[in-house]
Amino acid sequence: MFAPPRFHNRALLETALTHRSYINEHPEVKEHNERLEFLGDALLNFLCGEFLYKRYPDMPEGDLTSLRAALVEEQQLAKFAQELLLGKLLRLGKGAELEGGRQNANLLSSAFEALIGAYFLDKNSDIGVVREYIDPFFDAVVDALIISAPSDNFKSRFQEWALANCKENPRYTIAKQSGPDHNREWEAEVWIKFDKYGDGKGRRKQDAEKDAARNALRGLGLL
Repeated sequence: MFAPPRFHNRALLETALTHRSYINEHPEVKEHNERLEFLGDALLNFLCGEFLYKRYPDMPEGDLTSLRAALVEEQQLAKFAQELLLGKLLRLGKGAELEGGRQNANLLSSAFEALIGAYFLDKNSDIGVVREYIDPFFDAVVDALIISAPSDNFKSRFQEWALANCKENPRYTIAKQSGPDHNREWEAEVWIKFDKYGDGKGRRKQDAEKDAARNALRGLGLL
């Protein structure tokens, strides 16, 4: 089992584990974890891409993209969070607690991203230290993901179609965000030039975009 990283600044760690619902009920707490989540998401995407690029020197770009998406998608990050027992450590509001927030994949994955963002700041923005911490997580699951990966990498497949038929990359936009903070739903659209090809929904932006690509392929008769 992996262990949480060690922090010098405990306040950063506390913020990483503080959900918005908690500060709504504790006005003395001034910051929740969404900014750290944003930072951690960027770090994880970069470090995952670097990890895969070095580990699989002969893997084509499309497969690398799909594998990176699988390594940093909500369910996988939630599993990493469960390894660290973050669910027990989260600071949640009563409503989020009653609705099962400590087992909620969206909250867990967000907390894991926030933890990585906070750790980066705690180590004076030394990405090498963060790399040493996170690479073993990727290493532990990547081979199994390759073996079990389905052939329906929807965003990659739609991108291939778009480049072959329209000479353009698809463009994803977020059309709507709904639901309470601890249980958001995103609605995405996928466009090529001025034409919309599909809509999708998901608990994370990435999942909504994937669903939009799936529906675009269905609309083209490719699924």
